[in-house]
Amino acid sequence: MSRPEPPSDNPYVETPDTDFSPVEELEERTARGQATLLREAIEYHDRLYYVAADPAIADRTYDALFERLAEIEAAFDLDDPASPTRRVGAEPVSGLDTVAHVAPLLSLDSTDEAGAIHEFDERIRSVVDDPTYSLEPKFDGFSVEIVYDGGVFERAVTRGDGEVGENVTHNVRTIRSVPMRLPDAPDRLAVRGEIYMPRSAFHDLNERRVERGEDPFANPRNAAAGTVRQHDPAVVADRPLDLFVYDVIDASAGFDTHTEVLTELKRLGFPVCDLNRTADDIDAFTEYRTDLGDRRSDLSFEIDGVIAKLDDLTAREEFGATAHHPRWAIAYKYPAATGETTVRRIVVQVGRTGRLTPVALLDPVDVDGVTISRASLHNAEQVAELGVTPGAVVTIERAGDVIPQIGSVIEPGDGDFSMPEACPRCDGAVVAEGPMQYCTNVSCPAQLEARLEHFADRSAMDIEGLGEEVATRLVATDTVASLADLFDLTVDDLAGLEGFGERSAEAVLDEVEGATDVTLARFVHALGIREVGLERARALAAAFDLNELREASVETLRTVEDVGPEVARSVAAFFDDEHNAALVDELLAAGVSPTRETIERGDALAGVTVVFTGSLDDLTRAEATDLLERHGASVTSSLSGVTDYLVVGSNPGRRKLDAAEAEGVERLDGDEFRERLLGGIDAAATTADDD
Repeated sequence: MSRPEPPSDNPYVETPDTDFSPVEELEERTARGQATLLREAIEYHDRLYYVAADPAIADRTYDALFERLAEIEAAFDLDDPASPTRRVGAEPVSGLDTVAHVAPLLSLDSTDEAGAIHEFDERIRSVVDDPTYSLEPKFDGFSVEIVYDGGVFERAVTRGDGEVGENVTHNVRTIRSVPMRLPDAPDRLAVRGEIYMPRSAFHDLNERRVERGEDPFANPRNAAAGTVRQHDPAVVADRPLDLFVYDVIDASAGFDTHTEVLTELKRLGFPVCDLNRTADDIDAFTEYRTDLGDRRSDLSFEIDGVIAKLDDLTAREEFGATAHHPRWAIAYKYPAATGETTVRRIVVQVGRTGRLTPVALLDPVDVDGVTISRASLHNAEQVAELGVTPGAVVTIERAGDVIPQIGSVIEPGDGDFSMPEACPRCDGAVVAEGPMQYCTNVSCPAQLEARLEHFADRSAMDIEGLGEEVATRLVATDTVASLADLFDLTVDDLAGLEGFGERSAEAVLDEVEGATDVTLARFVHALGIREVGLERARALAAAFDLNELREASVETLRTVEDVGPEVARSVAAFFDDEHNAALVDELLAAGVSPTRETIERGDALAGVTVVFTGSLDDLTRAEATDLLERHGASVTSSLSGVTDYLVVGSNPGRRKLDAAEAEGVERLDGDEFRERLLGGIDAAATTADDD
């Protein structure tokens, strides 16, 4: 995508000087002028970075401009609703209001049959001689209307029922590729676009959710939709959403063709997909579908088909629209990777937080090369919405790395299902929290099994040999009734369990004993606090010692970076609970000694700064980070001029790749990472042993 025109006579566009004088020394008139220039420059740099993918300044320079603008606005009380600083920091909303659309947002007629495509072409040609079609990908995201008044961002509304949608202005404002102010824009402009979550961001988000004990999103579309409808914009800002704009709904300026519309949208600074094409015959549309289909898995975003639109806007008026879709456009969809199978049973699993999750047990079916025999149904609402019961014949969907899910019911089953009123494992009382249900019994064996497995995980206490099967046996035989009981186990306790002998029992006990010396971050993670994975546990451990953390209020916890209101409430509630407080005391009495220091740091990688993007084959992001930090390296989440290496795994993020190129940061693939960085650790360890 070509670079936008830079604003003229702006000192913060090319090689800006960020050695600012103190804000206190500015007169108000000077401050207002500087703020105007900073807003203009930051908006330009946002378009370069997020739309054109061609940044002109380093991240640290951008941050300095942004911080300066925020300081001036705060010092002089300069309230500009379109300021770049308004993208972050907004207060959560209590609910989503409904708003009428500027014009109806219709769906598209769609098909996966070639014959229907040719019938569409024949209908068009019966009215228009030699039509030109505008071709574009069909994004698998979340449709939104964005309205500008006088060139300034005013509101964003979900598609809803096409006539009325939900007001998500507070969230869409946080998406960096959405312009807050348009240069030389029409007085009135409403555009339609698709919000999506890039594949790499989706994988990173799911990895973090699993670490926190949350269900991963089934696919990027669900992740985008769930994020946009959040009440707290801070959550949205933490999830890297993006946008493609593909149409003008209403404008005070006129256009003759859709191609002109797209050209104008680009000029205004909107992100417009560079895969758009035009064609004079329908066979070219079919070829376009095939070409994008071949490249589909390599795209950074999800598509589920392609679209042909009559390019001539005046000719479109001859065709009009149904109540559902315009007659001048059609979507040619790709077939989903699906299979059909039968639901044999629906069981309810109990997780470590007590959450009850219905799971469909299926006749095994091959979908996209993977044999699937079970699928999570998430909660009672989804079961009811799908109409899934035992005996039902259902479609199973899976695309790429997406989690298997039931797509629809083909034939209803003859069985019944309802969520239990009592816990299926312990008969404890069940309470509802929103659409979720939880067992309230702190002694529930299912929760204990899951907590034991989590406690022993490599990212937590790292007790090798204590996996799911062993945890189940320990609980089933009443050998362990709490996490603290692990540290009282004897060889006789373990040797009597199925699958254990004296030697294997001794090996596990050695692991348990070694786990008493643990970092505070891993210990906090091991406790299984809802919403707290290893990364958040690290942030908490950096801010507090254990006693301080146990006494911290919600307000105090909120001062920690990456700890929002929901996380803070969860942490405070955990330590306020008398059973959890007793558990921590028991673990400490058993000899567990959490320390804020990681362990004695090596210096093999001292002074080296590393950023990761994508997934490594044999290490989680948390494991790789911990390994490097323990040997002196610094691991950061974003690139800057001091970054030495960008380690590139599978499904890397485009943003970090582009930033590395702009900063001149050396890229390492998985093999080079092991050879250059991990090899340095091994070499240092060997030298130390020789000494």
